[in-house]
Amino acid sequence: MKKTLLLVLVICIFKNVSAQDKKQTVLPAAVVKQLNGASFSTADLNNDGKPMIISFWATWCKPCISELSSIAEYYDEWQAETGVKLVAVSIDDSRTMNSVAPFVKGKGWDYEVYLDPNGEFKRAMNVNLVPHTFLFNGERELVHQHTTYAPGDENRLYEQIKLLTK
Repeated sequence: MKKTLLLVLVICIFKNVSAQDKKQTVLPAAVVKQLNGASFSTADLNNDGKPMIISFWATWCKPCISELSSIAEYYDEWQAETGVKLVAVSIDDSRTMNSVAPFVKGKGWDYEVYLDPNGEFKRAMNVNLVPHTFLFNGERELVHQHTTYAPGDENRLYEQIKLLTK
């Protein structure tokens, strides 16, 4: 029974990701917060025609932290080779969002980090669980996404990035 339930859950997740691929093709506009508390519109997110990763995460999410930490090990090399930029969007709510900036600093992550405590951007992107990572091409069009994290997912993501820069 447990195996059947797990199989149904996995199928639902994959179907949901496939449906999201079809629904969401262009980066939507929403208001998020910068770490200093200032408002920022996601309509202003860009990377000068180069690929951009948007990763939804939370300080309480161990797979999120594992994924962002794994990417951090290679991020300088990825940027040098492809020009990719990673934007990390924390979905921590008002109770935990004050811990995001010290958390990021402690991890040494060199990403643009935004806060989405009201979930406006999360809803616009159809994010239901974290980690949820999106890859956009230089025209801000969605080309790849995945949910959850397993070691090695960062390598598959990098392969997708390299395909965009050939």
